[in-house]
Amino acid sequence: MNADWPLDDAAAYRHEVERRLGKALADQLARVRLVVLDCDGVLTTGSLVYGPDGEALKVFDARDGLGLMMLRPAGIARALLSGRSSLAAARRCADLRFEAIKLGRFDKREALAEIWRETGCQAGETLYLGDDLLDLPALAEAAVAVTVPAAPAEVAGVCDFVTLAAGGAGAVREVCDLLLKARGAFGPAIRELAAGRRPADDPEVTH
Repeated sequence: MNADWPLDDAAAYRHEVERRLGKALADQLARVRLVVLDCDGVLTTGSLVYGPDGEALKVFDARDGLGLMMLRPAGIARALLSGRSSLAAARRCADLRFEAIKLGRFDKREALAEIWRETGCQAGETLYLGDDLLDLPALAEAAVAVTVPAAPAEVAGVCDFVTLAAGGAGAVREVCDLLLKARGAFGPAIRELAAGRRPADDPEVTH
């Protein structure tokens, strides 16, 4: 690795975000205190694989998990809001110590309000990442609305930006990195990882 790589250059990271998204949206990202994620198509590719006993199996991306773990020291809460009930999703988010988990909720606007009460966060501090029509009410309530490349045009059209990475293949990590870079916390997060330090209650989420 290049020894001059700007681990501590917060201005360079912030400029990277502004160059891609503009200053106004970078400012909004810096104010985010809560990230709310849909599951299928966001934390996963959206594929549903049924096991022999009828349970739906899911595959999660380790890079996403590391990004979500890096948000915690920066003071950013994480929540899951999915229309589908899933033991696998519940386990994944419990392992990552999410602050709120809402499963089997088609009433996403109401569920989002519950998340705000449970986390102490507000709409103006919330980023929502969803991928389909069911997410539209929650996307409309959040200060920053984000979707993935496979989202329908009706969803992409109301979002502040679309990730470059696909759902279940780095989209969540991309958003986590943008949030940390916008608020000047990316370099410190990398230093913590390089020093081998992480919260004692966090699982290993990457290689």
